[in-house]
Amino acid sequence: MEDRIGVQAPAELIWEIVHDLHLWEEWNPTYTRAAGVIRIGEPLSLDLALPGQPVQEIRPRVLEWVPNEQLHWQLKLMGGMIRTVRYIEITPLSDAGCIVDNGEIFGGLMGPSLGKRMGRSVRQGFQAMNEALKARAEAFWADRRR
Repeated sequence: MEDRIGVQAPAELIWEIVHDLHLWEEWNPTYTRAAGVIRIGEPLSLDLALPGQPVQEIRPRVLEWVPNEQLHWQLKLMGGMIRTVRYIEITPLSDAGCIVDNGEIFGGLMGPSLGKRMGRSVRQGFQAMNEALKARAEAFWADRRR
């Protein structure tokens, strides 16, 4: 499942915001705390705040990242019975416009049922994160062009 949004800012600026984990708490309503290093195989520590759910600390590992394009991480729960791949992907449309895809793939024996059960909250969380990322990126871009 995913949410997609258009952002009137360059891919490099959007990446700058996504890459700066320690500042996520300033703008990100879905991950209210983020720590770690974006490097393949490195663990992250994130506080996940989905609508209608208690805040939960998760500890995924960075699966893949490409500057200005994508960040993917993987979370394994219950001995791998639940596996998710979370992604943020940036697709440039112009020098100052992009599409941001923000989503998650649920796998493992119990992953698909978890995805169905949590679907509404997860979608709302992705949408809230995308709206906040768009607002921050477009405000920063407007300031930089002055």
